[in-house]
Order: sequence, then structure tokens, then C-alpha cells
Amino acid sequence: MRSTSSSAAYLPARPEDLRRAEAWLVRHDLAGVRPTPLLAARLKVRRRARLAGNMALALLIVAAAFALAYDRLATSAFGRFQPHQPMPLLALAVLVAGLLLAQSLLDLWVRRVDRRAGVALSRRVAHPVPPGWRAVLGRPYAAFAVVTFCGALVLAVSALTVQDSAVRYAAVVLLVGLFGVGVGAALRLRELLVRPVVAEDEVSLTADVVMRVEDARELTAPTVLWALPVVLLFGSAPGWWNVASLAFVVLGVVACVVIQVRTPPSVAVARRAMSAQ
Repeated sequence: MRSTSSSAAYLPARPEDLRRAEAWLVRHDLAGVRPTPLLAARLKVRRRARLAGNMALALLIVAAAFALAYDRLATSAFGRFQPHQPMPLLALAVLVAGLLLAQSLLDLWVRRVDRRAGVALSRRVAHPVPPGWRAVLGRPYAAFAVVTFCGALVLAVSALTVQDSAVRYAAVVLLVGLFGVGVGAALRLRELLVRPVVAEDEVSLTADVVMRVEDARELTAPTVLWALPVVLLFGSAPGWWNVASLAFVVLGVVACVVIQVRTPPSVAVARRAMSAQ
């Protein structure tokens, strides 16, 4: 199965980008396919958008920790405790809104590059029925994402029942962070499902589904959901909460490994989705 080269005359691509596209094809059991400028351009923008998205999530963790540290410094001067300040929470909420806007702009950037690549094609193909969330994300990954988010939410709500006001304040900071992560993931999944297909033949159509599957699985990465409770509350919360948070992370790692081992690779999922059309 060979890809056509109709997009080569319209979409310039650097040799480095073409080499990366070729390596991507080899990793996805498509070694007999020649990389095209279309694929190189789509993979390039996704690499950059994924890097920017990961940096935004890291910024969220740092900002949440900074908001908590600022409140503790402001409320404990020379051993005298004062009421908790609302400004750190407000600043964190504004930052979360800004990060959600930035994520939307990243998705818009990816879509704009896809649209520009699609215009350059001499012909376009698409799925008779667009693949839904079951085909793109899959039940195991979807269940894992929901359970992980609910587990982090339970940890945050349980910390609100502690009498220590500092722990309760940290739990509120955690809830703000979880809200940003949850809304961002939901918006990105919706964007993946409604994003137009950009393909010129069967090979590029398979690659389109593979990229959707990989982007969707990236959404379920629980790094931030594991990190936020530990960074904000571990050590200052009661012992039972610390044990619960460690169990949450350990069980999550085990479940994540099992799902990755037992779930077919993205190219197999893509071919199954195409054969079902």
C-alpha cells in the first residue's frame, strides 16, 4: 500500500520533518509508505502543540503550589495566623481560564494547519461515518480517565472535611486545579471528534485516525491528576489522607500499565475503525 505524492508539489517540507514523518510511519507499522509533506506538516504542528500543552499543565502545577505557598506566608507572620486571603485563589482561577483559552488557541492552530494542508490536496477522502469516542478513545482509556479524575476529586473533597483550615484551603486550591484539568480535557476531546478529516488516500486516512487515537490517549495521561494532590496536600494532611493519596497513585500506575499492555496499538485501532466503515 503506497501513498500518493499529489501533496508534494503544494506543501513544502524540510528534510528533517520528512525524516521524522518516516520514523513515525515505521513506528506505526507503515514502513512501506513514503512520507509526504502533508503528513510531515500535520505531525510537526502536533508535536509543537503537544509540547506547549505539556508546558501549560506544568505551569498549572507550579501556579497552584505558588498560590498555596503565598497564602501560607501571608497568613503566618511571626506565628500569628490571619484569615486566608482570597487573592491567590482568584489569581489561580484567572490563570486556569487563561490556560483554557491558550489550549483552545492551540487546537485552533492545529486545525488551521490541517485546513491549509487540505486546501493544497488535489482530492480529499473521508470516512462515510466519522469515528466516535469509542473508536478514537476506547472504553478502557475512557473509564481510566473518568475513574482517575473522580479519585482526585474524592481526595480533594475529603480534605475539605479536615478541621485544619490550611488543609481545607489547599483542598480548595486543588479543586480549582482539577476544574481546569477536567474542562480542558473535555474541550480537547470534543475538538478531536469534530475536527475535519484531512486525507488524500487510504494511507493518509489511516494516519488521520492514528493521530486522533494518539491525541485522545494523550488526554488520559494522569500525570497532573496524580501530581496535584501530592504537591498541594501530602505531608500537611492527616495520615489517612496521605495513605489514600499514595494508594491512588500506585493503583493508578498499575491500571495504566495494564491498559497500555492489553489495549491494541493505535494503528490497529485505526485499521479496525476503517474496516468498520
